[in-house]
Amino acid sequence: MSFPKFSLLIAFCLCLSFTLSAQPASVPVAPKLSIDNDFVQKQFGSTCALIGIEPLKADLDGDGIEDIVIPARCTNPMMDQTENSFVVIDPYDSFFGYGNPKITTQFSTEDPERRGFSLLVIHGAGPEAWRAATPKAKFIIVNLPFKQVVIKKLAIKKNKKVMGIFTEENTGDQMTSVIFWDGKRYKYQPLGSSME
Repeated sequence: MSFPKFSLLIAFCLCLSFTLSAQPASVPVAPKLSIDNDFVQKQFGSTCALIGIEPLKADLDGDGIEDIVIPARCTNPMMDQTENSFVVIDPYDSFFGYGNPKITTQFSTEDPERRGFSLLVIHGAGPEAWRAATPKAKFIIVNLPFKQVVIKKLAIKKNKKVMGIFTEENTGDQMTSVIFWDGKRYKYQPLGSSME
């Protein structure tokens, strides 16, 4: 073997060893998103703020992607609906006969137990789930009287279970209820006794 060929072979081996020993490029990790009033107002508008009950995470719509429920107070949820791409819904009043949030959000100001309490729901999309820049869907559930919120499995048919948002209502009679995604919309169902 001639000296130039030998030099090329050594140079090639050195390059290969440097390439193999180099660390793979690190994949940037998305920063952990904190749930604070800035996050809430970016997603749902300036009239919403946290109320001190911890957000809950689960797959609410059955698509295998994590969603989030944020208990909050929203003084005028209809105002930011178009700008922030969410839907205001009232499954509680729908269950009792009339749930048009354009009307029922006006009534809630008369009831101090329900005044402005809302559940902010983000259906996640892709690997970032509810943190995605463009989530699958966002909802403000209005007029639900609650003092405690948990997420648990709910059997809606003999062999079908979904994740439900269970609430202990602050109506004075220790009622428990659940809101669940039926595949098309959120439905309210009273359950009776307290969660405790």
